[in-house]
Amino acid sequence: MQLTLNVNGQNHSVTVSDGSMPLLWVLRDLIGLTGTKYGCGIEVCGACTVIIDGQREHSCVFDVTSAVGKKIITIEGLSANRSHPVQQAWIAHQVPQCGYCQPGMIMACAAAMMAGHHGPEILPEVQHICVCGTYQRIRDAVSNL
Repeated sequence: MQLTLNVNGQNHSVTVSDGSMPLLWVLRDLIGLTGTKYGCGIEVCGACTVIIDGQREHSCVFDVTSAVGKKIITIEGLSANRSHPVQQAWIAHQVPQCGYCQPGMIMACAAAMMAGHHGPEILPEVQHICVCGTYQRIRDAVSNL
């Protein structure tokens, strides 16, 4: 099955054998955008979060055929030079340790900002699991957005 996906403002033609293939694997394995991570596969950890038509989505359970005709933003497409306010806050507050969960958290915060949320209003949108336990630094970074 041949599909065209708009990812980070560019159209990508991909061939999948099954239309229910999770978008995560298309992004990582077929398009080569590995910033979006696989964590749990059941919408719990949030490492796979991307923005689709302005809404945060867990790409590990989002069927690729459901993404056709929509605008998908991954961590690679959030900004070309880490200039997005969420990325700047993460840097300023030295949030990441291992960094594995961070792209998903950043994307969830960016989606919340797109919806008009700021500062502490964003925190409920970040229900992600961070094995390193950087939650206080995340709270500090988000409170300044």
